[in-house]
Amino acid sequence: MKLRFQFLFFLLFSLNLFSQELLPFVENFTKSNYNGDNQVWSLTQGGDNAMYFANNHYFFRYNGVKWERYALPNKTVIRSVFAYQEKIYCGSYNEFGYWIRENGVMRYYSISKDKDFFKDSSKNEEIWKIFEINGAIYFQSFNEIFIYNEKSIKRVAVPFLISYCFVIDSKIYVASVNKGIYLFNGKDFTYIEKWGVIANNVVHSIDKNSDEIFIFTQKNGVFVEKNEVLQAWNHPINDALKSEVIITAKFYQKDKLIIGTASKGVYIIQIDSGEYININRNNRLYNNSVLSIAVDKENDIWLGLDNGISHIEINSPFRIFSDNTGELGTVYSIASTPKGYLLGSNHGVFTYENKALNIIPNSQGQVWNVAAIDGTFVIGHNDGTFLYDFKSYRKVNSLTGGWQLKKDNYQDRYIQSNYIGLAFFDDKNDLSKHKRLNTVYRPIKDFVQTGQNEIIASDSYRGLFKINYDDNLELKSYLNLTQKNSIKNDFGVKIFKYKNDVLYYINSEWYYLDSVTDVLKKYDLFNQNFRNINEVIPIDDSSFAIIKEGLFYIINQSKDKFSWKLIPKKYYEGKIINQETKIFKFNNQYLINLDDGFLQFESSKNDFTNQKVEIEAYLKGKILTNEARIPNNQSLNLHFVSEYFGNKKSTLFYKLNNQDIIPLPDGKLILNNLASGKNRIEVYFTNGFEFIKTDEFTFTVLKPWYLSFWMVLLYFTLVGGILFLYYRWNKIRYQEKIKLKEEELKHHREIMELEMEAENKLKLQDYEKHILEMQVQSKASEVAGKSLSIAKQSEMIESIQRILEEEKNINTVKTKIKKAIKSNAINQREWENFEKNLIQSHEEFVQKLTNTYPELTSKDIKLSIYLRMNLSSKEIAPLMNISYRGVELHRYRLRKKIQLNPDESLSKFMLNL
Repeated sequence: MKLRFQFLFFLLFSLNLFSQELLPFVENFTKSNYNGDNQVWSLTQGGDNAMYFANNHYFFRYNGVKWERYALPNKTVIRSVFAYQEKIYCGSYNEFGYWIRENGVMRYYSISKDKDFFKDSSKNEEIWKIFEINGAIYFQSFNEIFIYNEKSIKRVAVPFLISYCFVIDSKIYVASVNKGIYLFNGKDFTYIEKWGVIANNVVHSIDKNSDEIFIFTQKNGVFVEKNEVLQAWNHPINDALKSEVIITAKFYQKDKLIIGTASKGVYIIQIDSGEYININRNNRLYNNSVLSIAVDKENDIWLGLDNGISHIEINSPFRIFSDNTGELGTVYSIASTPKGYLLGSNHGVFTYENKALNIIPNSQGQVWNVAAIDGTFVIGHNDGTFLYDFKSYRKVNSLTGGWQLKKDNYQDRYIQSNYIGLAFFDDKNDLSKHKRLNTVYRPIKDFVQTGQNEIIASDSYRGLFKINYDDNLELKSYLNLTQKNSIKNDFGVKIFKYKNDVLYYINSEWYYLDSVTDVLKKYDLFNQNFRNINEVIPIDDSSFAIIKEGLFYIINQSKDKFSWKLIPKKYYEGKIINQETKIFKFNNQYLINLDDGFLQFESSKNDFTNQKVEIEAYLKGKILTNEARIPNNQSLNLHFVSEYFGNKKSTLFYKLNNQDIIPLPDGKLILNNLASGKNRIEVYFTNGFEFIKTDEFTFTVLKPWYLSFWMVLLYFTLVGGILFLYYRWNKIRYQEKIKLKEEELKHHREIMELEMEAENKLKLQDYEKHILEMQVQSKASEVAGKSLSIAKQSEMIESIQRILEEEKNINTVKTKIKKAIKSNAINQREWENFEKNLIQSHEEFVQKLTNTYPELTSKDIKLSIYLRMNLSSKEIAPLMNISYRGVELHRYRLRKKIQLNPDESLSKFMLNL
């Protein structure tokens, strides 16, 4: 028993050692972020709202989006920076001057160059501090002070070793090293006798709060002068500070003090209440050694560290609880207690009270829900249901995985959803007694009562179910609503009760249920405003939260409009628990569970602030002016620079060329593949109801070089030249074609003439041949006729000779001779055949003759044929069986019929016809 007690004591003690506080948001920048050295000796905010840093060999500018790194011309170590008006004064080794921003780049101008300030005993001076009084700039080293008033530089040697100078009420207090504090009037140093008590201390800061002057020594804590009396600061933390090494300190608001130490980080102290927080490497800072402090226009704190830079949003309404040890784990549920909070995580149940985190013994394991009932907390645990009443932690039943515990709206009892369904507790004082809905054995994660004895529940994986039961908790009906309504994708259904409506978010659509028909109908109001969100998180009856495109919004309704209060992403980035994010509202505080703690903020203080945002455009590292003209196919880097760094810096949105408005959480945008022509970027922030335009940048993307004016002109010239050459070439070619055509026509004509000539010759030859053939035929006919005649005559002569030889009787001879003559004469048929052949052999002639002279008779035609055959009248007479005179008479009549002149030859006419 004693051993167990010692173990519990050790466990509690060890957790207290690593206890965490609700701390403001701290943004850390390491040398890998700004690409510089370790130590940041000094920092200041310029009139342009940018922060400037002295980082050993580098001078840095940071506007919330972009880090700019510069070095002095002589590459020496930079110890101090100070902003006054538009200049950033800079102190270095044997050098001081100022920086001015010109054309988007910081330019350095030396004040000390060629002044011979740093020689002899002053040849190793470093300017550790810069300040201003009445328009004059003071540069302070450990041995000298240089006063610069734009016209001249005054060098003042200090008779003692300086730690630092401090300005209070326009007076310069010079803290020596172990020799007390002096007043400096620009010429002389006056020792302050009343502060002699700290003469042997190294003073690292002097500041004033109300009517009290605070002096911060390096190793002896803080002293306060009030009513002309300097004494040790009467504050509990002062004893702790005496064991610390104070490096720097500053009041940032009335009664609010920052103290930077060498090894314990920074203390932020509320003077009037005595409360303080210590931010160090164990909880937020990247490094515990604070070298410099600055307060920006939002009264937030900037720390220059021995290794890095930190920005503390001390005035932000957001506070973060993070367990850096890993003991807490992922938080799933939070409940408020009189002294703090009760946290349910995957590692168990923890109390957070008096800035201390402690695990409740024996509560280890997955905790899903912590619900309060009359001061007692019901724990929905992976191992069952437990009760915690600040005195004991005990298991009350074996119902595992209690996701939710809700009061029954119709009876005095409670309902729990868990791994195996729904459980009903009739006695809130005895949760060991419970009843379950019979036959409903499935993990139910969320549920809502929609009527007496009616519950709508969602499975932990998929599905939406309507459950009806009787007064004895006997199941009456169990309807899968998503199946009934043919909704196939029903994974991760969200049940959301808003005011008097119960809504269901299924597959990126909002529905409500018609309880009569069990039909899921689309809910237009929410579908118009909250489609395609990642998550919806109930808060209370009048507000809820959504996560959309990675951004967290608190939604409130004002009449028919919804207010979208955006929580800056930097407070929860990478820590949201998917599907398990919840918002717990206690009084006026919102708490959001995270994977290593929780985020707390006051809803009334999360107001929107109008802010000035400037768009800086860079092309290849060079800043562009508005209406700039940039080459085609170049990447344009756009920085959206707010005047704020902290909570007032709203998440920005941008719109390119009247397209949709897109979130811009990191303030940077790279545009590629821009279309040629005029482009416009507009930047907005939201006040919850509408987007407010705060700046715009217009630029023109030039056409590609190959589409520039001169190139287009060249193209037109080339095309014109090509067209002209083509035209000339075509013209020449056309002319050549014409010539060729003419030559072709000439040759064709010649060929045609030759062909016609040849054809004519052929025709003439054919004609002559035809004439010859006709003549041959005529001669053949003539020969045939003569041959026939000769043959007949020969036969007749032979017949007569034979009669004469055979017959002796004269009468008989006469008779036989007559008979022979008659028999050997050409018969009529033979003549007809002869005439027919004669006509056929001269058919073409006969046809032409009859067509020309249709009045001619057959005898006229025969005569014409004989004449064409060039026969004489004497030769024609026997062929026509007429006398010679008869032929002549017939020829005369034929001449008349064809009306032939007397001078023309009838035979020649017939030959030429």
